[in-house]
Amino acid sequence: MTKTLAQLRVEIDTLDRELLQLLNRRAGLAHEVGEIKRVEGSPVFRPEREAQVIATLQSANPGPLQAPHIASVWREIMSSCRALEAKQRVAYLGPAGTFTEQAALKFFGSSIEQIPCASFDEVFHSVAAGGADFGVVAVENSTEGVVTRSLDLLLQSPLHIVGETSLLVRHHLLRQTNSLEGIEAVLAHPQALAQCQAWLSKHLPNIERRAVSSNAEGARLASTHPGWAGIASERAANQFGLHLAAKSIQDDAFNRTRFAIVCLPQTLQAPQASGKDCVSLVVSVPNRPGAVHDLLVPLKQHGVSMTRFESRPARSGQWDYYFFIDLQGHPSQPNVAAALEDLQAICAFYKVLGTYPLAD
Repeated sequence: MTKTLAQLRVEIDTLDRELLQLLNRRAGLAHEVGEIKRVEGSPVFRPEREAQVIATLQSANPGPLQAPHIASVWREIMSSCRALEAKQRVAYLGPAGTFTEQAALKFFGSSIEQIPCASFDEVFHSVAAGGADFGVVAVENSTEGVVTRSLDLLLQSPLHIVGETSLLVRHHLLRQTNSLEGIEAVLAHPQALAQCQAWLSKHLPNIERRAVSSNAEGARLASTHPGWAGIASERAANQFGLHLAAKSIQDDAFNRTRFAIVCLPQTLQAPQASGKDCVSLVVSVPNRPGAVHDLLVPLKQHGVSMTRFESRPARSGQWDYYFFIDLQGHPSQPNVAAALEDLQAICAFYKVLGTYPLAD
């Protein structure tokens, strides 16, 4: 017999009450865990533990919930439970409405204290100075490659990477009116302008492109001037009361941005192995023939996969370079530990930027 709408709603209401009871039981257990951690001096936030919880639930899921939805729901549950002990203070490139804010909420959940910053430099400074527990910064885009300022700051900073997340980025043209007519300037972060350059050249070929500190700042400025348009997210459009004059104007339909979660080592040591991990490091080698080839030999000998290899000028005036490398695995694995030891022995400069669970 087919159930009526009223009957289904009664069942849903009953399940919601049961879920609430179970969630409060979970919160109580999480509080007990927090008390033990407080006595031990252990960190409240353990990214590898949360990654394992979500992965286990996703693999045991009988459906119809999809894996990304399970991740979203449990991130919020764990975020709320963490907040019972202490809200994480998270710095990110602001103002409200940026993709970096979205990445922060995706990784930590919404039960955090948000600290919007005006630049990548300010994010790093805020975390290094103790004004925030964690920072979230973009490090790589699938269209435009690495975010060079983030790499430079990671090289110079005492912060290390403890997690990552990625977003499918949809750029929209935002302005006060729902039209392309009368636009005098398009304002956005340089990365967004680059990711939309083909669309801008075709549809707004003679319009000024003005770089600003963030996409959300471009949207904010567009809300103050009828001749300006910003490139930003739908969240930013809602934040500043703007129309989506053109949707999804990024040149790559599968445009993704990868974000790193950074903190001081005393806030959180390198996470333990989750089973799906990454080691990020930066190295330099003597300027001699075959030196770069020699970097790859320990990885091959010990069977360690390299997933990223980027070079940046060392700014020494001698044509020297730093190499940013991502490796699959965790230093607790013998082959990874051996590869890192051999690699360090041949490098003129060697710094581990972080060990962390890979994003889904």
